[in-house]
Amino acid sequence: MKRSYIELRTRHDFGEIINTYFQFLKYNFKKYTSLYLRYNVISIILLLIASYLLVTGFMGLASRDFRFGMNDEGEHMVYLIVGAIVLIVILFITALLNYSFSSSYMANYVNSEGNVESKNVWLKIKQNLGTIVLFILLGIGIYIGYLIVSVIFAFIPLIGMLIQYGLSFLLTAFFGLSFMSIFTDNKNLSLALAEGWSFTFSNFGKVILYGLVIGILNLMITMLIASIPGFIIGVYVYFSLESNVDLATSVFASVIFTLGFAMFLLSFIYSQALSQVAYSVLYYNLYEEKYNVFLKTKIEQIGIND
Repeated sequence: MKRSYIELRTRHDFGEIINTYFQFLKYNFKKYTSLYLRYNVISIILLLIASYLLVTGFMGLASRDFRFGMNDEGEHMVYLIVGAIVLIVILFITALLNYSFSSSYMANYVNSEGNVESKNVWLKIKQNLGTIVLFILLGIGIYIGYLIVSVIFAFIPLIGMLIQYGLSFLLTAFFGLSFMSIFTDNKNLSLALAEGWSFTFSNFGKVILYGLVIGILNLMITMLIASIPGFIIGVYVYFSLESNVDLATSVFASVIFTLGFAMFLLSFIYSQALSQVAYSVLYYNLYEEKYNVFLKTKIEQIGIND
C-alpha cells in the first residue's frame, strides 16, 4: 500500500471525516486536478467561447451607452443572448462531468488503493452512463421543484431563509451520496436513490452540518483561486484608467476580461467537483458505519494470517 493512500472506508467521527477529506486533497490534489483538467478540456474551451460572447456583448452595450451614433446594439445583444445560452448548456454538461468524474475517481481510488488510472475512470463512467443520464434528468425535475419551494419560502423572513439553506444542503448531500452509490457498486437508479435517501435522512444532522462546513471551506478555496484573475483584472483596470484607456473599445481589455471571467467561472465549477469528492468521503464513512464491510474483511484477513 502506498504511504500517501488515505483509507476512506473507516468509522470516523465528524471532525475526523473533515480531516480525512483534507488529507485526501493534501496527497492527491495534483493528480486529481491534472486528470480533471484532461476530462474537461472541451468544456473549458467552450466556456472560453461563452465568456468571450458575454464579455463582447456587455462591453459593446457599455460602449453604445457612451458613444452616440452607434447602431449595433442588436448585434451586441445577440452576443449576450448566445453567450448566456452556451454558458447554461456548458454548466449543465460540466455538472454532469463533475459528478461523474469525481464519483468514478473516488470509487477507483478506493478499489485500487490510490493507484487511479485514467482509462479505469472513463470505463466506470461508460458502464453507468445510462443511469447517470436518468439521474441527471430526474435531478433537473427535483431542482425545478426546489426553486419553486425556495420562492415560496423567500416570503418568510429569517425562517424561510434557514429553510432554503437547509433544503439546499439536503439536496446537495442527497445527490452526492446517491451518485456515489451508483459508482461504488454499479447500482441502478432506484437502488442508488434508495441508498442515498437512507444515508441522508438516517444521518440528517450530520449530513446537514457536513454540507455547511464543507461548503464554507470549499468556498474559501474557490475564492482563493478566483482572487488571482480578480487581482489581475483589478491592476489592469487601475492602470488603464490612469492612462485614460477606453476599456469599452479596447481589444486587449476584452481579452483580459474574457480570460478573467472564464477563470472565475472555472473556479466555481471546480469547487463543485471538490464538493462531490467531499461527499464521496462522507459516503464511504456512512457505508462503513452501516455495513462494516471493510472492517469485517480486515478481521477475516487477521484470522487467516493467524
